[in-house]
Amino acid sequence: MGRAGLLIGAAVLLAECPSSMTTAQAQSALPPVTVDAPAQRPKPARASDQPSRRTQTAARQHNRNTAPAAPTLSERAAAEVAAQQAAKLGYRAMPSATTLRSGASPLDTSQAVNVVPEQVLKDQLPRNIDDALANVSGITQTNTLAGTQDAVIRRGFGDNRDGSIMRNGMPLVQGRSLNPAVESVEVLKGPASLLYGIMDPGGIVNTISKRPELYQHGSVTLLGSTYNSSKSGADGLLDVTGPIGDQGLAYRFIGYGVSEDYWRNFGRHREMLVAPSLAWYGQDTTVQLNYEHREFITPFDRGTAFINGAPLAIPATRRLDEPYNNMWGTSDLIQASVEHRLNQDWKLFAGYSYNTETFSANQLRITGVNAKTGVETRSNDGTQGSLSNSSYGTSYISGGFWLGDMRNEVLFGGDGQYRTIYRDNLIRQAAPSFNVYNPVYGLIGPGTTVSNSDSAQTDKLGQWSLFFQDTLHLTERFALVGGVRYMDYDQLAGRGKPFKTNTNVSADAVLPLGGAIFKLTDQLSLYASYSQSLKPNSTIAPLSNGGGVVLGSNIAPEEGTQYEAGLKFDLNKRLSGTLAVYDIEKQNVLVSQLNTVTGFNVYTAAGKVRSRGLEIDVTGRLSDNWSMIGSYGYTDARVTEDPTYAGKQLQNVAMNTASLYLVYDFGAVIPGQLRLGGGARYVGDRPGDALNTFVLPSYVVADVFATYETKYQTLPVIYQLNVKNLFDTVYYTSAVNNLNVAIGDARRVSLSATVKF
Repeated sequence: MGRAGLLIGAAVLLAECPSSMTTAQAQSALPPVTVDAPAQRPKPARASDQPSRRTQTAARQHNRNTAPAAPTLSERAAAEVAAQQAAKLGYRAMPSATTLRSGASPLDTSQAVNVVPEQVLKDQLPRNIDDALANVSGITQTNTLAGTQDAVIRRGFGDNRDGSIMRNGMPLVQGRSLNPAVESVEVLKGPASLLYGIMDPGGIVNTISKRPELYQHGSVTLLGSTYNSSKSGADGLLDVTGPIGDQGLAYRFIGYGVSEDYWRNFGRHREMLVAPSLAWYGQDTTVQLNYEHREFITPFDRGTAFINGAPLAIPATRRLDEPYNNMWGTSDLIQASVEHRLNQDWKLFAGYSYNTETFSANQLRITGVNAKTGVETRSNDGTQGSLSNSSYGTSYISGGFWLGDMRNEVLFGGDGQYRTIYRDNLIRQAAPSFNVYNPVYGLIGPGTTVSNSDSAQTDKLGQWSLFFQDTLHLTERFALVGGVRYMDYDQLAGRGKPFKTNTNVSADAVLPLGGAIFKLTDQLSLYASYSQSLKPNSTIAPLSNGGGVVLGSNIAPEEGTQYEAGLKFDLNKRLSGTLAVYDIEKQNVLVSQLNTVTGFNVYTAAGKVRSRGLEIDVTGRLSDNWSMIGSYGYTDARVTEDPTYAGKQLQNVAMNTASLYLVYDFGAVIPGQLRLGGGARYVGDRPGDALNTFVLPSYVVADVFATYETKYQTLPVIYQLNVKNLFDTVYYTSAVNNLNVAIGDARRVSLSATVKF
């Protein structure tokens, strides 16, 4: 099989790389340099603080025999990275400019942004985006399509098709977004439609890419893992970057391969990633180009069932489907961006992203379970020829000017997106019953019967917008924020062969944002904001009992409104955080009511839901040895207007979540560098369905890790031990319904060795 060949090739490459490296590649002594604050990524200094390359070259020639040469771009970049390292080890949160479309400090913004820093990801080794976001307040998991897609709820809202997952501020198709090419993860909380267009009101998740750097270095990592003595796996990672010539051009190459057993009684996960990138760091211009190609096969596992409010009395490792329940496919991402500084005050940004993913899947769908007899009924389903893609472009200018004695920080731009989700053939086939207490697997094969009425599932969405935002600094301490987005959008959705349209919307909208910021000190600020979101109502399914109703522009879109206030701090550039309170109302939620005269359901946008809560997020260094990242979220999310669901809590939303992770760095007390860390995350009770007929119980999961860095000859070597789910807790992360309840991973132990060069 082609995927197996690629994985074998990647493994061979990773195994051979260490032997091809020589000690001649070891980093030479760096010139002394002072860096006042950690930079987001190494770039050459601007013209205002660095001599031109021509001047540098002439100076080196003139002083060849009389003085040390001035540092090159590569040497300066290496020194800056070295200066950043202590801050990274201390969990210093350094937000990306792509999340808020500007380089403004979080203290000078009226929205909450929470960061999971690069070092946290290195220490914790999260398996997916849900795992990484356990460090952020108010986030829980929702329907991940049997563990194959990102699906996170933020402040009570979100699903696996909401378009909320970004890479460098540009949307992904929402497969699995966290991989070794990602450096850090950020969450912009609340309605983000001013900056991102059509969106649920919970916010967006922005994954930040690792970028090429202007000094030569790299690493090779080999990792072994086990769930128990018979469930094991191995990963290999190559990450190398450096300059091309001496004119500011740099490259990076990331290659990754994994093959590991699934923790339940059958299944295997295999994946290959190739991620090359280029960057050019000019005097006033930065150009980035990155590409990712991923191939995967992974278990398609719907978990277990809850009957009469309790999970089936079977081992957590026992699957209810068949060994052929897998998803396999490929994904490709290409992004390009240009940032140009026009002058000291203004800069221009333009970016383009194209992401596509294709997959097929086999799925035995559970249709019923008798908890007394153990008899389970199943449908032999599947998907053939799934295709999702997102094409997105944006351009904006940001800068500042004085209006009398008042400073204006302005952002103005536009964007456009065209997104398609398509499922070609849907398999629907009867299957014999199965006994969950005495399972016999392998008696049937994958389904082959195509259901034409369920096939050709199509959801196409296009949007084109202009947006403007102004932060007006009335005094040195007080600023007002105002913004607006004008958006034009179209959506077409339906299914069936022949195709039947169930949504056909064409409309436009104006979305405002307002806020205020009061800086108590340079390290502490208060903020308040008002923001809105919009998402058109749509469905691929037939409506009105086959009556031919089509959702059109006459059905109002879902509209979210949020009021938020809070406090932000950044203490001595060591410990930063946010305390926020918010109130979100989402109205025009689609509801149906039977018309007794016609016998058909009438659909209107009349329902309302709301979410109110409090969030606390803190990350950084407590002392020279202790670092931490922690959070607490209180989320009260429920339906307020609906004939059936009024008063019900929103599905999969926990009222309480919390996390705390602590790391102790022994420093120079012992030879080498030893770091120990651990923590736990708590997720409270959550309704498992919209009617709140059963509850997923609360859980606490603990993780620990240890790293030890030493040297082999002149090469740094890092050994790392991770134990995830230390106490082997059985816990349930989300539910589609009572027959599809996802189970969290069992205890996993991994040991890795990284050689830097």
